[in-house]
Amino acid sequence: MTRRLVSVSNRVSIPRKQAAPGGLAVGVLAAMKARGGLWFGWSGELTDEGEPGMEVVRRHGASFAVTDFPRELFERYYYGFSNGMLWPLFHYFVETFHYDEPSWDAYLEANRFYADRLTRVLEADDLVWVHDYHLIPLARLLRERGARQPIGFFLHIPFPHHEVLRCLPVHEQLLADLCAFDVVGFQTDNDLRCFRDAVARLCGEACLAGPDELRVDGRIVRTGVYPIGVDVDAIVGESDRSSQGEMVRRMVASLTDRKLVLGVDRLDYSKGLVERFNAFDRFLQDHPERRGRVSLMQVAPLSRADMRAYSAIREQLEQLSGRINGRHAEADWVPIRYLNRNFAHESLMGFMRVADVGLVTPVRDGMNLVAKEFIASQDPADPGVLVLSRLAGAACELGEAVLVNPYDTHGMAEAIEQAIAMPVQERRRRHEGLLDVLRRNDIHAWHGKFVATLESVASPE
Repeated sequence: MTRRLVSVSNRVSIPRKQAAPGGLAVGVLAAMKARGGLWFGWSGELTDEGEPGMEVVRRHGASFAVTDFPRELFERYYYGFSNGMLWPLFHYFVETFHYDEPSWDAYLEANRFYADRLTRVLEADDLVWVHDYHLIPLARLLRERGARQPIGFFLHIPFPHHEVLRCLPVHEQLLADLCAFDVVGFQTDNDLRCFRDAVARLCGEACLAGPDELRVDGRIVRTGVYPIGVDVDAIVGESDRSSQGEMVRRMVASLTDRKLVLGVDRLDYSKGLVERFNAFDRFLQDHPERRGRVSLMQVAPLSRADMRAYSAIREQLEQLSGRINGRHAEADWVPIRYLNRNFAHESLMGFMRVADVGLVTPVRDGMNLVAKEFIASQDPADPGVLVLSRLAGAACELGEAVLVNPYDTHGMAEAIEQAIAMPVQERRRRHEGLLDVLRRNDIHAWHGKFVATLESVASPE
């Protein structure tokens, strides 16, 4: 009998026509559509008083259990500990990290809230798959409430080196909580090495029971690398349809045969947007013959706009794009088109298909599915070139991209020139190799391999 899969994340993305979902939502939706089951998490609604509501809806053969959340607790848990402390630290932004105990207490309280509500809908033979850094204590809290199902955890963001992790006063508790899961998965080999090293420093080298196992407090914890992918065929269809649509046709017409360099990122300080704009400025300075012939279009929808760090990056990018455009623009050409808004996923795939260069240059990223979407969206006969940061998890798989250090302004500028000038034969060769990697490690392989590992775990006594 097939066990029911229960996916758990901070936010549930119920399928509907909307702006492009993030990597976590894309992955979990694919697992839900392929296998059915239940997706549990926050509804997106906050309450100021009374018992938060909870409901279950069915879409596309899967169930979605969504709960409202107390507003005051959510703000301290989500904006405080999760995204004010864990996110910057795990992305190596130590200078923006600040620990405070009330936010840590709120993080634990929020996880207890989720554990209490999840327990109501769990069945004895479920497989439980918990996603991302918001919910690290959840397995321990579920065990305390009597859960005996196999529970797995997947970290969508990077896992930091121990020397960075130990800046967090409660890092030992978080490591212990991760070891309460039966399976712990990561995006890259480096993330896994950092986790195993941190646990060995906490528990001693003897806990390293094997290359894929830890032995902690008499329990075996399976560990592994499961790089998240994309649905290649779905993106091919989307990009082909959208490239023929009115929005993309208008955008192409506005370029008037100029080359298009495209960036698509959430507005987040980890995405390297300031460094990217500076590199494009340097590119125009170093290659004056390209002025008026190449445009950068940066799509950057708002992300966590209520947090000070995100408001600051938005203001910085607006000022920087204005200065660069003021320096280089001509009467009929603007170097940077900065679009601070959402687009439907299909429209973005159309933009990617007609782009000559995809610029994906985060200063730190767990994977970055935009890089993979860019590859899948291309016309194999005349593909664009992916310029990819070495500090993105995707660089571990996509060696045929033009790889760059996002902090190297001159190197980034020269990579843009290399991509624009690349002959079609080389572009086709690189694209063919990249597409082969995408098909081997697609979204179905990601959730299939993780769930298979979770199924192999015997329920704890």
